Amino acid sequence: MTDKRLITPEDLYRMHWVNDPVVSPASGAIAYVHKSVSEKKDGYRSHIRLLPSDGGPDMSFTSGEADTAPAWSPDGSKLAFLRKQDDKPQVWIMPATGGEAHSVTDLKYGVSAFKWSPDSARLLVRSEVMGTESAENEEQDKDSKDKLPEEMIIKRIKYKADGAGLWNERRHHLYLIDPSATESKQLTEGDYDVYSFAWSPDGSRIAYSCSLATEQFPDPDLRLTNDVFVMNLSNESVTEITDGTLSIGSIAFTPDGQYVLMLASDLSCGFATLSKIHLIPLTGGESKVLYKDMDVQLGHTAVSDMRSGAGTPPLFSKDGQSVYLQLSQDGGVHIGRFALDGSNFELVVSGEREVYQFALTPEENIVFAAADLLQPGDLFSFTAISLEERRLTNCNEELWSELTLSTPETFTFRTSDGWPIQGWIMKPAGFTEGAKVPAVLEIHGGPQAMYGHTFMHEFQLLAAAGYAVFYTNPRGGHGYGQVHVNTVRGDYGGRDYQDLMEAVDYVLNTYTYIDASRLGVTGGSYGGFMTNWIVGHTDRFQAAVTQRSICNWISFYGVSDIGYSFTQDQIWGNPWDDLEKLWKHSPLAYVKDINTPLLILHGEQDLRCPIEQGEQLFIALKRLGRATELIRFPGADHNLSRSGHPHLRVKRLNHIVRWFVEHIDR
Repeated sequence: MTDKRLITPEDLYRMHWVNDPVVSPASGAIAYVHKSVSEKKDGYRSHIRLLPSDGGPDMSFTSGEADTAPAWSPDGSKLAFLRKQDDKPQVWIMPATGGEAHSVTDLKYGVSAFKWSPDSARLLVRSEVMGTESAENEEQDKDSKDKLPEEMIIKRIKYKADGAGLWNERRHHLYLIDPSATESKQLTEGDYDVYSFAWSPDGSRIAYSCSLATEQFPDPDLRLTNDVFVMNLSNESVTEITDGTLSIGSIAFTPDGQYVLMLASDLSCGFATLSKIHLIPLTGGESKVLYKDMDVQLGHTAVSDMRSGAGTPPLFSKDGQSVYLQLSQDGGVHIGRFALDGSNFELVVSGEREVYQFALTPEENIVFAAADLLQPGDLFSFTAISLEERRLTNCNEELWSELTLSTPETFTFRTSDGWPIQGWIMKPAGFTEGAKVPAVLEIHGGPQAMYGHTFMHEFQLLAAAGYAVFYTNPRGGHGYGQVHVNTVRGDYGGRDYQDLMEAVDYVLNTYTYIDASRLGVTGGSYGGFMTNWIVGHTDRFQAAVTQRSICNWISFYGVSDIGYSFTQDQIWGNPWDDLEKLWKHSPLAYVKDINTPLLILHGEQDLRCPIEQGEQLFIALKRLGRATELIRFPGADHNLSRSGHPHLRVKRLNHIVRWFVEHIDR
């Protein structure tokens, strides 16, 4: 038998990912998306596979190269999904028994999301709509064979978004589609975007959320809240049922059709506010907050380099009395069942893992997609009556059979002020007892996110390269209650920095195989900010890698797609009133104190933490004669590490390992 080998960056090319499980209400068959790196390694391929309910073999169900978002019709007779057509996603449908798929939308700018009507006869889809003036200009451009470059006139503050780029002057609106006639009817219009949307149980109404101009906020781009509107489809009359005080995420009609359920925040702690379950009558009025004393974040907040974006909207029980939701707690993402009268809550699927999506079967059993510390993710089933759990897929079985991985161990320590902090530590792969090894501290982004019981390719690579890896959830992150997540606001580089340094002290005192003279640190986004902050405040690390980072809050305010709101919420200031405060919290202010060799990784199309942040830090360090490099990734946005071009993801991983190897003796 051949000995197992260590994991490599190039193993990314052989990895497979499963997501978006949906269960047929008629047959119980499970459709899901299977994603892999394309043969040319220039992107990804995704198609839909089917797990028959009778235990038959897992089989390919669609043959497209970019098929996503499967959804069974409520009667179970058809499966709808998104397929790219001329680089625009359109809705396609195929019979539940298989056969040829056919497109049922031909919208000019494609479809971003859709939902079946309760009677399986119609589709509610969201698509972009071009403004009248812009549409006229676009038509004129088409007639020009020798089109000259044109200026872009920008009038709104929210004119760019990471991943989407510069605003294309389009708005997201709802259409009603009749698949049998491939006819479309636009339902919403105006200078706003529709976010979440839902059908009423009887199909007579729809609800949707958006952010409109108000007397208090004549510019809706500056609103942090939004509202829910209900449209009666018989006459297209619209009623606003919320009062503008909530930041609303997912919405859904309750099964009795009397309320709209919202996962929403009142922003009492700014962007760090925990989401709660709100019920609001269709007639409007004050919303009822369920489980208001529950100090747990609802939804999925775990970070991973295996996926970007995760989570499942609310799903209701058969009897309509409960709702199933994800919740993030103590490093795990679980599924809970919440009684709609507020009387009872219970964890249904839990454990040391990241449940990143789920679906309900006709019998109200659960099919869920989950990753753990040693697996990137697979499908599982949970039977409610027997409490039995069964694994349904093993998509990386062949690759994983070749690899030796390091198993993370969980620890908890108390800070100097008595606060409990959870963390994980990984020994180098093939660790020899009695050896002294170097170690790398990893810091998550957000900061309103959390490390969890999930697989991290980057961490395993460092362990394979001979480093211990440790990572924690210091104050400022989710998973540990409202006080924990709110602490960092207005104090970046304060208590969060102290938590991390005390974590280093704890690890060195507890795990004596780590050599304190051979330490590295890295992190991305907020973790990149904190990496920059750390090396400007201590020389205890021998090397550092900062990824998609922030170094200057003054310039960040105006160049990030969220800078004008995020900076005020998190740092509590703006450049014209609080210049000194913003500079005090900027790592660039301490650049003369940076002696640690620092590698700077940044995507050129990152609009969340724009590349000028990395450039400023690099130029300053070079001018000061410090050891540094800047690696620019063309075309890459803020999600490079999770869903970027696979070739660049591999390059990025190789550079991280290389830098530590060059500067920390193994």
